[in-house]
Amino acid sequence: MNPVELILKKRNKGTLTPQELNWLITGYRDGLVREYQMSAFLMAVYFNGMTREETLTLTRCMMESGVILDLSDIPGFKVDKHSTGGVGDKVSLILAPIVAAAGVPVPMISGRGLGHTGGTLDKLESIPGFNTGLSLDTYRRQLRETGAVLIGQTKDLAPVDKEMYGLRDVTGTVESIPLISGSIMSKKLAEGIDGLVLDVKTGTGAFMKTLEDSRALANSLVSIGLGFGKETIAYITNMNEPIGYEVGNWLEVRECIDCMNGAPVPDLMDLTHHLSGTMIYLGKKAGSVEEGIDLSRKMIESGKAMDKWLEIVAAQGGDISVIKNPASRGQAPVQVQVKSSGSGFIGGFDSREIGMTGILLKAGRMAKDDVISPLTGITIHRKTGEPVSPGDVLFTVHADSEKTASEAVARLIQTVEIAPAKPEKLPMILETIDRNTLNFPSNR
Repeated sequence: MNPVELILKKRNKGTLTPQELNWLITGYRDGLVREYQMSAFLMAVYFNGMTREETLTLTRCMMESGVILDLSDIPGFKVDKHSTGGVGDKVSLILAPIVAAAGVPVPMISGRGLGHTGGTLDKLESIPGFNTGLSLDTYRRQLRETGAVLIGQTKDLAPVDKEMYGLRDVTGTVESIPLISGSIMSKKLAEGIDGLVLDVKTGTGAFMKTLEDSRALANSLVSIGLGFGKETIAYITNMNEPIGYEVGNWLEVRECIDCMNGAPVPDLMDLTHHLSGTMIYLGKKAGSVEEGIDLSRKMIESGKAMDKWLEIVAAQGGDISVIKNPASRGQAPVQVQVKSSGSGFIGGFDSREIGMTGILLKAGRMAKDDVISPLTGITIHRKTGEPVSPGDVLFTVHADSEKTASEAVARLIQTVEIAPAKPEKLPMILETIDRNTLNFPSNR
C-alpha cells in the first residue's frame, strides 16, 4: 500500500478499510510511514472524521501494536478511570488510593500534559523519586501487593499511540473525537481492566467546548468500551473553571495531600467521590453508585485513603517525607499576586487561557521535549459566584523568574470575569452515558 494514497483517501472524505488502517498504523510503528505522513493523516482525520467502524479498527490496531496485559490471575474486578483532560484536574491522585483502599484493584496507566491541560504523570513526577516508568512485571506485582499502580505508557503497551499522542499535541490535531477515542481506549483496553469510568470534560477548559461535542465523545468512548466487552460508564463534567484551587504539578499534589487529610475543596472532592463511588460500584464493593460514594467518603474520613497513598508513593520510589510534610518540598522562587480592580462576583473563567498561562510558567509543554518546572503554577483564590472587592487577591503566580511572572500576571487578569450579580453555577456532573443511554452519532 501507499501511504500517500491513504492520506488522499481520507482527505477526500473516504472510508478506510480495516486492512488499510492496519497497514497504516503498523507501517508507522515499523518506520514505513514517516512522521510527516502520519501528521498529514491526523490532520485529514481531524477535518473529516471517522466512521464508528473506522474508530473501532483504529483502537484495535493501536491496542494490538504492543502487549495486551492479562490480569485475570490478580483477584478482584479491575477498574480504571480516565479524564479527557482539564485544567487543575488532579482527581486521579486522590481517587486511586480511595478506590484501592475500598478493595477494588486500580491499574492506572496515565499520560502527560496535552495542549493546555495537565498530565497525571507530570504531577506524580513532581514528587521526588516517584517512578512512573515501571516495567510491566513490576506493574503487575505492585497491583497485586498494593492494590493500585500509576504508571505511564511503556514501550510495549500501545506503542503506536504513544508516538501519535505526541504528534497530536504539536500538530493541532488534539480535538478530534475518533483520535481522542482511539488514544484513550487503546491504552485502557491494553492494560488489563475489567471496567472503566470516564470523565468527559466540557466547557472553556476542555478539548470539547460544547455539550454536544462532549456528548458525542462520551458516546464514542462508551461504545468502544462496551464493544470490547468492558463495563463502561461516562460522566460529562463541567470544565468552565479549573478544578480545585491549584494549577501546576507540585501545587496540585500538595492540594491532593490536603484533601486526603480532610481539607474542604468542594468541587474537587464532590467530583472525586462520584467517580470513585462509581468505580467502587463497578468493582462490586457496593450495591449502587450512591453506596460507592458513601464508601469513598469513609475512606477519606477514616484515613485509609491517605495510608494507601503513602503505600503507593513508597512502592514507586517516591519520597514519603514530602507527602507527610509538603512544606519541605519548597516553592518556586517567585510569587506574585494578581488583584481585583473591580467589585461584584466572579462570573467565570477562561480556563483554557489559565492552562496556557501554566505552560508559559513551564508547568506544561509547548513542544514534546520541553522540560517541566515542577514547582511553578497558579493558585486560584476566588471561584465562580464568590464576591470580590477591589484589592482582593484573585491569583497567586508561582514562577521561576520575574519575567515569566510578569507575563503570567498580564494574561491572568484577562481570564476572569467580574459580574455585577451572582451568576448561576452549573453542577459539576451534567450527564451520564452508559449502556442504557448510548447513542453513537457519526463523529468527527
